[in-house]
Amino acid sequence: MESEALFRQFNEIETKVEKLLEICRSQQAANSELQQKVKQLEEELHSANESVKRQAEEKALIRSRIDKLLAKLEDLTRS
Repeated sequence: MESEALFRQFNEIETKVEKLLEICRSQQAANSELQQKVKQLEEELHSANESVKRQAEEKALIRSRIDKLLAKLEDLTRS
């Protein structure tokens, strides 16, 4: 009688451990997917930051050229 109860308990424990292992595998897969998504988003953010930096540099260059042209025009109107 005791051995049957013990055997039943072992079966319940084994079933619960299998469920926990299944949940663990599922969580590991989800975690892997999330890590990949984070990596992808970080790369996109880096790319966007580089694009913004290039645009700022181009804007500064254009502003500088416009300022030089305005200075030349001003010199011409003074002469």
